[in-house]
Amino acid sequence: MKTLTSGDIANYLDVTQRTVIRWINSGKLKGFKLPGRGNNRIQTVDFIDFLKQNKIPIPDQLKEEFSPVSTSILLIDDEPAVLRAMTRALKPLHLNIHSAADGFHAGLLLEQLNPAMIVLDLSMPGMDGFAVIRYIRDEQKNSDIRILVVSALAGQQLDHALAIGADAVLSKPFSNAQLRKTISEWQHPTVET
Repeated sequence: MKTLTSGDIANYLDVTQRTVIRWINSGKLKGFKLPGRGNNRIQTVDFIDFLKQNKIPIPDQLKEEFSPVSTSILLIDDEPAVLRAMTRALKPLHLNIHSAADGFHAGLLLEQLNPAMIVLDLSMPGMDGFAVIRYIRDEQKNSDIRILVVSALAGQQLDHALAIGADAVLSKPFSNAQLRKTISEWQHPTVET
């Protein structure tokens, strides 16, 4: 259980320690007192919840340390070399990375894993990427899944993928940096104020 002091939180948010203690005492920020001297401690997860509830951006220092390791991503492409390249590119983001070589296998994994994000090729034998997008978007329980299409198809077909439910598209050959940037932004959304 990772904890922070009221001083740590004051430093993260550039407020006084007294302000943090007021948040704790009023119940706005969940914390507890240590036996003995009574110093306050706040679990990092409670601090993150507090930030989200109050629409305060998560400090960069915590983003890396508190990257959601449990976040699953499903990569779907019929080319093993592309799957390996995407896996290598996304490894620094500390995601649970799973892959499928076709739409049918992806459908099975989708039910088992309930991934937060999907990276999908459109041109696959059998069930193509368009069918996978429709399948995902037809189920209400999948409405929060973010879909990134990575494809060599022409712009009109990429536009069609967006129209039927993809959240973003990248053209093949893709840049590892752009793939990481898109997924990282989905992993750590910034709160607009």
